[in-house]
Amino acid sequence: MELISSAERNQLFESFTHDAFHLELRDDYSVPAEDGPYESWLRGTVDNSFMVPWTQLMKRVTGAGKTVRRVRVVTEPHSPYIQWEYTTAHVNAEAGESIRWLPRHKLHEDLVFPVEGNDWWLFDDTLLALGHFDDTGRVLGSEVIDDPETVAECVRVRDLLWASATQHSEYTP
Repeated sequence: MELISSAERNQLFESFTHDAFHLELRDDYSVPAEDGPYESWLRGTVDNSFMVPWTQLMKRVTGAGKTVRRVRVVTEPHSPYIQWEYTTAHVNAEAGESIRWLPRHKLHEDLVFPVEGNDWWLFDDTLLALGHFDDTGRVLGSEVIDDPETVAECVRVRDLLWASATQHSEYTP
């Protein structure tokens, strides 16, 4: 399996034409022993400047009339990492992203997540960028998938989750 880097995955935002959707299923994306914005937040320092490259990209994409959406499936009560994501979600929203939250305990009983329950980006209902992580949570890269059956299953799950999830502005943990 060939993986592309996060930077290469972000280049997919330059070529999609209508909709990009991100499914997030993990309760923790931090990496042990890595000192970054999350660890600073844990120590009481808030600095969202690390998000500037992403928010610039999102403003450019959504300013061109494209949609960028994400659903975060989370365990309640939230892990510290999800608490941090919740406090920074307004930055994503201000850049044009639509974010919704879905508590894990509210998932449909018979729901089976495609692609082995990994996170993914879906571009224009035709292309997946499937996230891969190592055992410590470090991002390994994304696998690009265009298999019509796999993509169709992700479209189905996206539509189900989007309809069930709560908009960020209305969600309270």
